[in-house]
Amino acid sequence: MAAPKKPQAVVIHSFKWKGFNRKGGKVSGEIQSASLVEAKAELRQQGVNVTRITKKPKDLFSFGNKISPMDIAIVSRQIATMLGAGVPLVQSLQLIAKSNEKASLRELMTSIATEVATGTPLSKTLRTHPKYFDDLYCDLVDAGEESGALEAIYDRIATYKEKSEALKSKIKKAMFYPAAVLAVAGVVTMLLLLFVIPQFQDIFTGFGADPAFTLFVLGISDLVQSYWYIIAAAVIAAIFIFKRAHAASQNVRDNTDKFVLKIPVISTILDKAAVARFARTLSTTFSAGIPLVDALISAAGASGNYVYRSAITNIRTEVMAGMQMNVAMKTTTVFPDMVAQMVMIGEESGDLDGMLSKVADIYEQQVDDAVDALTSLLEPMIMVVLGVVVGGLIVAMYLPIFQLGSVIG
Repeated sequence: MAAPKKPQAVVIHSFKWKGFNRKGGKVSGEIQSASLVEAKAELRQQGVNVTRITKKPKDLFSFGNKISPMDIAIVSRQIATMLGAGVPLVQSLQLIAKSNEKASLRELMTSIATEVATGTPLSKTLRTHPKYFDDLYCDLVDAGEESGALEAIYDRIATYKEKSEALKSKIKKAMFYPAAVLAVAGVVTMLLLLFVIPQFQDIFTGFGADPAFTLFVLGISDLVQSYWYIIAAAVIAAIFIFKRAHAASQNVRDNTDKFVLKIPVISTILDKAAVARFARTLSTTFSAGIPLVDALISAAGASGNYVYRSAITNIRTEVMAGMQMNVAMKTTTVFPDMVAQMVMIGEESGDLDGMLSKVADIYEQQVDDAVDALTSLLEPMIMVVLGVVVGGLIVAMYLPIFQLGSVIG
């Protein structure tokens, strides 16, 4: 028996048009539709006598037109709000499509609205756009459609996406500062070694006696001047090879995940973030009516780290064998005791999703506090690092002058 074909997404295009309205006035605008014929038909229904209509070319240089995860979070909240206000699903999708300023998002939402208007379930339509709606998102919508509680489910989806994107933003902020310090220090050092120190080298030629530290810095400067292109090529090649290997090899990704959890300070933030993602995802999926065993699959994928993903997979295996989840969590030695204790309370009280939501709130707040603390710590550290690098090079250059002054004196 042949495997069922995957649903195909409806491709929506943007068209620019000019024409006359019912009163004979000149009008123009832009419309999204699957074809030129459908666009003309829709305009005629609006009372527009079209004189010219052309397909709008895609702007290859419009970098701000890309649909981001935060855009999906905002759309999810808009859908939840409109459904809560009693607006029908198709009309909600159409209103969102028309009111959005981003062309690519307008086309996406118009495509989804067109498909749903023909009777296709929303979850099935969303699965044709896996780039923007992952399996977890679609499974939650599917659960909402089957239970008849799409409004409540979409409110949970919107909250989940908002919390997830906020957490990602905090993690990126935490990772950016150390990288920025290293990058700035590296660029400043290279500029000094390539352009500033060689000027001093000519001055020191007739001195005859240079301190060891000065000779060391001059030697590094000569090395960088002679082989800077090799050094630059090596750095670029290393970054390129790592990115390719990281994308192609699961083993490289797993080892990278293990390594980042050993970096001082950063590891604490990543640990707390993984626990927060696990708790938030499991709370959302379990409260939506998805069985715990299936919800753990989604939670494992959302944890964002191999160490936690493996631990959650082991927890799922133990739960399938009949073990309570809080006991299985303790056997992994990955999750803090407080998390296991709160899960135990949730299991005993029958409010596991509510307790997991509280765990997520606690750890998201801890991540926020840790990122703020790291930011406060790194601001003076940036000054110290740059001061040591730049100051060290300057001292190395002035040591011969000081030595010459003492000899003359």
